[in-house]
Amino acid sequence: MAKTTIAIDAMGGNNAPKSVIMGLDHSFIRHPEVHFIIFGDESKIIPLMENRKELTSVSSIVGVKDYIKDDEKASKALRRSESTSMGKAIECVASGEADAIVSGGNSGALMALSIFGLKRIPGINRPAMAAVMPTKVGEVVALDLGANVECSSQNLLEFSLLGIVFSQKVLGKLQPRLGLLNVGEEENKGKQIIHEAANYVLSSQFSSFFKGYVEGNRIISGDYDVVVCDGFSGNIMLKTAEGTADLCTYYIREVLTSNLFGKIAYLLGRTSFAALKDKLDPRKHNGAVLLGLNGIVVKSHGSTDSLGFAHAVDLAIDMAEGDYNSAISKEIEKLKLSSNN
Repeated sequence: MAKTTIAIDAMGGNNAPKSVIMGLDHSFIRHPEVHFIIFGDESKIIPLMENRKELTSVSSIVGVKDYIKDDEKASKALRRSESTSMGKAIECVASGEADAIVSGGNSGALMALSIFGLKRIPGINRPAMAAVMPTKVGEVVALDLGANVECSSQNLLEFSLLGIVFSQKVLGKLQPRLGLLNVGEEENKGKQIIHEAANYVLSSQFSSFFKGYVEGNRIISGDYDVVVCDGFSGNIMLKTAEGTADLCTYYIREVLTSNLFGKIAYLLGRTSFAALKDKLDPRKHNGAVLLGLNGIVVKSHGSTDSLGFAHAVDLAIDMAEGDYNSAISKEIEKLKLSSNN
């Protein structure tokens, strides 16, 4: 069996390449059999690898001096992609040398370079950005989170396919529960394209998975495994969820440090507060995925630390070893058959 290989853009992100190399070291402990191809400035990467002999033994370094800046326009990044660490890493996936790419770099550039370099899976009209979010009793995969501001009902059907297979192959949920994000659960509410998408889903092989419309406050209820929406709504949903988590953390910290009673309460419940902090830790769910391309693309948050980057790498490995894209192609064929009947 061929060894899983992950291409790494070592120069993407606020703390690169240090947080990237440290993150690979964390991920290597969990996945010692994986091979990493690291793209970036050798003069900065090699010193970070010197005391990491085991990681070095499973890694190859490809020297690339140039990298894509955080504020660089996607159009400019595309023109000079072949000379950058991100562009070279994507080429590595396109050639079949690597199974996936992980980058903490410029989101718009990563999306543009990936679509141009990897192309869409036949049968998928638009790729979608997806992420795993925590719920009361587990996790939910939400998509699209910003790749497509406007969508058709056919796009939403394709996103449903992408999300369901992700839930099955990566999260291990054999019968994922699908919901379409809407302004209400009633059938007479919301846009026409959402109702059309629901009818498409009900006419497909995924009909038994469809649980209806879901309102924003029910996404984290634990009643759904996949939530699908257009990129405009999804991006607002994601940023609101991140802001709410930050607000909760701020209030808890303020209450526990504002006076003596709060500090005593913290000391008495230190174990419980540590567990709460762990549940709210955004690093544990770091890694958005661009689904629907001929290759696996994982976007790490640019400001995350080494632990967060490690989780993004873990996600890429899970997708590669779960043979995600092959499963997508099989489901597309089934979708074609059902639409022809």
